[in-house]
Amino acid sequence: MPEVISIQQQSAQSQLAAGERLLAHGIVVPVKSAEGVKLKHGRIGGMVGDHLMHRYGAQSGGAQSIAAAMPSTSGDALLLRVTDQRVGLVQIKDGTPVWEVPRTWVTQVERRPRLQLMARFRVHYADGSWLAFLTARRRTIEAFITAVSPPTSF
Repeated sequence: MPEVISIQQQSAQSQLAAGERLLAHGIVVPVKSAEGVKLKHGRIGGMVGDHLMHRYGAQSGGAQSIAAAMPSTSGDALLLRVTDQRVGLVQIKDGTPVWEVPRTWVTQVERRPRLQLMARFRVHYADGSWLAFLTARRRTIEAFITAVSPPTSF
């Protein structure tokens, strides 16, 4: 009987190069396009919360940085995949790449304090820039941390 894999798994494995290995994947929302951060002041609080999150907590790095190269997205969830060759965002339904960088450009995944119901993390790049993401599950972040960490030798 063939192994049944989810749509997410199929999308994460879509368009991999020959011999490329999928290390981790999970549903994320890039913070720079996320909406609905609520402060305790109704609609105005929501707009202020979104503005603050996008302006100060979404990314770092100048206009020529790796992080700045990520295109704006619609605010919809995407699939972040980490392979042994690249790290990037793909569409959940069909695996169409949205943005990818070589795996060697990613230096660290850092868990951040939770933001209401969503877990928050940053992906740090070799030029010192970073991008922030939200996900529903902390274990997704742990999988990314493990996938980008250099192997330890004894």
